[in-house]
Amino acid sequence: MTHELVTALGPLLAAEASAEAPACGAEPGDLEQAVWLRLLERLDAAGPPADPQGWVRRAVRSEARRSRRRARAEQPYATEPAEDGGRGPEQRALAAAGERELRSAASRLPGRCPGLVAALLAPEDLTYREIAGELGISQGSLGPERSRCLGCLRRLLTPEVAAR
Repeated sequence: MTHELVTALGPLLAAEASAEAPACGAEPGDLEQAVWLRLLERLDAAGPPADPQGWVRRAVRSEARRSRRRARAEQPYATEPAEDGGRGPEQRALAAAGERELRSAASRLPGRCPGLVAALLAPEDLTYREIAGELGISQGSLGPERSRCLGCLRRLLTPEVAAR
């Protein structure tokens, strides 16, 4: 039964999909594939349609409407997802090495500075309130502590940067 339906409906489906595709911005083959899938699902659930040709016409139009709705809802990316700000693998490797060097230098700082700098560099982008809570210090003393730690870090990194 399925083979006879495919043979009988194939040319009609191809013609209907070709006619509807330009108006909805879809490829005719995509519309055909969606309708064939709907037909198979219908055969599985309720058997063949009473009026197969009419069903195909309605199904193609329905899939074309669905395609138009989907196209309107899609938002294009501002840039390609694979793009990384124009940075190639070499630049990314150098940036990663610099970040490792920064974290290593921060771990050599005195007192609470390693924890403070690590919290400032955290990918979660913590607020001052969250950092102060994490370190167990008052939010008001965080600014001066941060300034002191960054000064220490600057002095620690200056000879390393100058050696390059």
